[in-house]
Amino acid sequence: MIPPPVSLADLQFWQRDEARLGLLLAVALTAVLMAWRALQTRRLGRDGIVLPAVLRGRHTSSYFSWMRHLPVAGFALGIPFAMLALADPYSALVSSDVTFPGRRISLMIDASTSMTTTFKTETLNTLSKSGAAFFTTVAAAERFVQLRQQGRYKDLMALVEFGDQAYVITPFTSDYDNILLSIALIKDPVEFSRFPNRGTVIARALEQSLALFQAFDFLDAAGNVMVIFTDGEDTTALTGGRRLDDILESAIVNRVPLYFVRTNYDKRFGDLIPDQAWMRAVAKTGGKFYAVGNEGDLLRAIEDIDRVSAGAIHIRHYTSQQPQFAFFAFVAAALWTGAAALKLMIPRLQQLP
Repeated sequence: MIPPPVSLADLQFWQRDEARLGLLLAVALTAVLMAWRALQTRRLGRDGIVLPAVLRGRHTSSYFSWMRHLPVAGFALGIPFAMLALADPYSALVSSDVTFPGRRISLMIDASTSMTTTFKTETLNTLSKSGAAFFTTVAAAERFVQLRQQGRYKDLMALVEFGDQAYVITPFTSDYDNILLSIALIKDPVEFSRFPNRGTVIARALEQSLALFQAFDFLDAAGNVMVIFTDGEDTTALTGGRRLDDILESAIVNRVPLYFVRTNYDKRFGDLIPDQAWMRAVAKTGGKFYAVGNEGDLLRAIEDIDRVSAGAIHIRHYTSQQPQFAFFAFVAAALWTGAAALKLMIPRLQQLP
């Protein structure tokens, strides 16, 4: 079923003049035909039809005589819709609220120098001979996006790469292939070697992600998630004069959970000094801290984040110059088809009253 358009007052027309000309031609043609018919000379017995007297008992059929006008009425009702369709209507700006399963997810990947340490894997990072933790975390992020793509979700994803500064590689998009392409570009060894900021300031990535949510007006909406892949080797207590708790305050207030995947080979929870601080900070956001020391832990962390990231997001779509031709053309065609069907298929409508 074709949805009805917006109100006529909100419609604009590409072919307004053509529709007016068509309507004027139709009216003029009707007037000419009526005048020509009125001027014709009628000859009795040739141009007229002689009917015998109708019995009074058959007069009951006159109650249904009005039905013979239905085909003509249907055809006449279709004319205004046809003229509107001919005018090629469109709505200048249309908004619609859409709800679908998924989340708004900001993926953050650590590209600092410390990510060059070895992280042994068997299934992830099979293309990189160095076995560096960076390429393993990138492969893990890629696997996570593929899990979301294969599911029933329609996430809005963004990609952030960071060292001692954070950079938005891809802003929020619903195109999984676009995100996967961006991940494929940053995992190129040459691109990784050219990354300019080699320190590790995780708070910069968090600031960038929260700013990205705010820039898209998502920060106070439900369904936001932050996922970070890093080795966790960051002891920076202050970032630009702001403490870690101050940076995460916006995430806590707006209920944006942070899922922290600490990828450091053969290191259990507590083996790194920042583990305790990050676990407490992450817990305040409603997220979870994963101390990943091997490939099995990493795969389980990805699957767990995928499972807990079920939900729904609400988005308002705006469309400019949306065509509304189909609705009016559909109504006109339906009325004319119905009128023709009544005339041809119902014998009563083919009879005189």
